[in-house]
Amino acid sequence: MYINWNEYYLALKPLALFVMGMVVYSVFVFNFYRFLGRRDIFKLKFKETYGWFRKFFSVVQYIIKYLLMVPFVVFVWSGIISVLLMVLAKNQNAPGILLISVALVATVRITAYYHEDLSKDLAKILPFALLGIFLVDVNYFQLSTSLEIVKQIPGYLQIIGYYLAFIVALEFLLRIVSFIIPGRK
Repeated sequence: MYINWNEYYLALKPLALFVMGMVVYSVFVFNFYRFLGRRDIFKLKFKETYGWFRKFFSVVQYIIKYLLMVPFVVFVWSGIISVLLMVLAKNQNAPGILLISVALVATVRITAYYHEDLSKDLAKILPFALLGIFLVDVNYFQLSTSLEIVKQIPGYLQIIGYYLAFIVALEFLLRIVSFIIPGRK
């Protein structure tokens, strides 16, 4: 049997691209949902100190972790989900996409304090559903629609700021509630 190497290459090139794309996307989603679904996203440890220094550094560590780093990371992940939604959105506008992405990430953060397995399951639903949509209908993606949505984003910077403030307040409230009512891991 004679193998036409040109035809072989042309046949396998799209397959290799699809496989590579799916692997990269799946690894990204896997790391995303495991990271975001944890109750304690960061494990910051400062040098052990004694007395009032220890109390002071504990407060500083708490502020850095839960009032600065966690909300920032959660907001970045909301942005990443927004981008994924923009790529596959046909009938959504920028405010709707921003609302859905921040709501999903906030829900994941809230459920992380109830049970981490639930939050991890929620965190992976949308990204894998988007992968499923793309696989079923490759033509679903429309670059022009995605670019139109991206062009709308600067008009919603105030709403994005509100969402960031919401995420900061939510994470702070979740921490307070978790001290009062210890939850499951």
